Amino acid sequence: MSTLTTKNCLVILIDLEEKMMSAIHDADAVVCKCAILARGARVLGVPVLVTRQYPKGLGDTIDAIKEAAGAHEPTDKTAFSCLGEDNGFAEQLTKPNIIVAGVETHICVQQTVLDLMEQGFAVYLAADCCGSRSPVDRGYAVSRMGAAGAIVSTAESILFEMLKSADHPARKAVQSLVK
Repeated sequence: MSTLTTKNCLVILIDLEEKMMSAIHDADAVVCKCAILARGARVLGVPVLVTRQYPKGLGDTIDAIKEAAGAHEPTDKTAFSCLGEDNGFAEQLTKPNIIVAGVETHICVQQTVLDLMEQGFAVYLAADCCGSRSPVDRGYAVSRMGAAGAIVSTAESILFEMLKSADHPARKAVQSLVK
């Protein structure tokens, strides 16, 4: 695995929908960290992809994430893994390193991470940007993904890894997001 740069990665935000977030443990913190990750990625010119799990039943992506992710149109899905159906999502994966965040950690996030690794992508799990209804489910899923080969990290660590140096022109903008 290589270190993250602004040119070799993209971010996937999985299923941060209105009805789902109301059931997620510590949802406000998960949304806040996902928004920081998405805004930071956009400042750095890193693509941000968004998915929605069955929006007819679970609603739209929450406003804070839509705003942070920018103009990207979410990919709708019914499969738990983002790669579980032929909906055009896989064709958007144009970088070798994929940063993954979202809900639920032990279902859609985990299945997506495992599928991405199976297809040869290096996966970086932004663990502080992941949530489940149960902290126990979340914890075991993060452990399983790490044991399977995902790099477990945090939004701030990931963003600063892409910056590489205090001399990066976007350092102050990214730093203001994480403060």
